[in-house]
Amino acid sequence: MSSCAAFAQQSGGDQKPPEQAQGEQKSDDKTANDQKAAEQAAQQEAAKAIEEYKEAAAKLSSSAGAPECVWTGRRIASLLWRDDIDTARRYIDLYDRFNCSSEHLKLVFRCVIEQGPIDPKAADRLASRVHDCWIAPQGDTTASSQPSVGSTTKAGTIPN
Repeated sequence: MSSCAAFAQQSGGDQKPPEQAQGEQKSDDKTANDQKAAEQAAQQEAAKAIEEYKEAAAKLSSSAGAPECVWTGRRIASLLWRDDIDTARRYIDLYDRFNCSSEHLKLVFRCVIEQGPIDPKAADRLASRVHDCWIAPQGDTTASSQPSVGSTTKAGTIPN
């Protein structure tokens, strides 16, 4: 065997078979596509949040429509719903510092609890209900914030 052939056999360890190289390229393409999809979803979520703040500012004439009040107030209502009282209390201090409407916060939380239980695993349903109540705390509820069909609560019981 010539020295060139022996050298070619030794250095060939770094090269990958064509099938494996194509598989890695497909994996890289899939990762890039997943990353692009995640970025698009994040952009859509940011645009949705901006629209929600604009909606609150347009529909609420008091300080409750200010973005800082909407942001903190919705978190307080969600935390109270999940029985995280200590964290909610810290947010209430911030909410008060922004001179936000404490009466509006009371109405929103009342609206959230009067609609009944929510599946604890459905965080998006709670967020939707809190947002709907923030915009119209004494208005009608929407389908997205209604309890799920087949709810096991009975009339006269206290929801958990």
